[in-house]
Amino acid sequence: MSASRSTGSGLLAVLTALMAVTAIASIRFGAIDFPLHQMWTATGAIVSGHTPDTLDGRIFAELRLPRALLCLFVGASLGVGGTLMQALFRNPIVEPGLVGTSSGAALGASVFFVLGTVLHVDAGPWTLPVAACIGGVLATWLVFALAGTGGDGRASIVMLLLTGLAVNALCLSGIGFLSYIARDPQARSIVFWNLGTLSGATWRSVFIVGAVTTAGTGAAMLYAKQLNALMIGEEEATYLGVNVRRLKLIILAINVAIVAVATAFTGVIAFVGLIVPHILRMLRGADNRFLIVASAIFGGTLLSLADLVARVSLRPAELPIGIVTSVVGVPVFLTLLRRRRYVF
Repeated sequence: MSASRSTGSGLLAVLTALMAVTAIASIRFGAIDFPLHQMWTATGAIVSGHTPDTLDGRIFAELRLPRALLCLFVGASLGVGGTLMQALFRNPIVEPGLVGTSSGAALGASVFFVLGTVLHVDAGPWTLPVAACIGGVLATWLVFALAGTGGDGRASIVMLLLTGLAVNALCLSGIGFLSYIARDPQARSIVFWNLGTLSGATWRSVFIVGAVTTAGTGAAMLYAKQLNALMIGEEEATYLGVNVRRLKLIILAINVAIVAVATAFTGVIAFVGLIVPHILRMLRGADNRFLIVASAIFGGTLLSLADLVARVSLRPAELPIGIVTSVVGVPVFLTLLRRRRYVF
């Protein structure tokens, strides 16, 4: 047991170091490259409560640094969400948006883009995130309402899985219809938002997403042992004293909270929540006490790396980050499926 814990702690330390290196590279490189001494000076000014007095310093403080931090928190939320959903459904191909959260948020944002002007909605900085968050919550509620709560636990899980697929398809149809009737600028906004973007990062969004992600990860850790028991079967977990019904509701609520808030500020980002738990299980196994923390760290690392590629590949322009995660995620995921040697 001690050797296993030592191995897990060592791997977490390696993942943390990798995240730090990736984050520093993501902060330093982009449309403008910042020397390390300039980064250090600007960071010192921010910590002391002052605004850097140079243009590059203000770009660093108001654009680059909050974007890098938001990227870490969003990646962490997607990684943790993927781990929770795969453990809950006992299915390694489940991703955080399965219960309609991501597609509902995308539909909410699309409704705002198309109908916001018609309804004379004030396009303030909070309007789009609020619309997306409401869409994600409503879509998730619809999944629960249609799936029902009766029957045994396994039937409920199957119903949630199938209903989630149906609601996701319904939301995608709504997005397609709105894109069809939208004017060109609105249609482009829908497309770019559905491909994911971190360009609108602010310190306020960093604090909100960071607080929700940290709280959600901490709450998930409280139920890691129960998720481990659930992996051997719902009936067996019940014999071990786990309230399976209550556990499902809590884990789904945590997933909805962290994924809806992250998606509301950044748009839809695919594959992070799907491949991060896969890679970590190959490295260390399926113990959720390790996976939840490691997924938060590695999810932030992977998304930071994707954001760096998105910013430097066509600079000074940038690719939508969702394109990068999909291009990288699809072959990685297929490779993991072909070479998988672990038992979920």
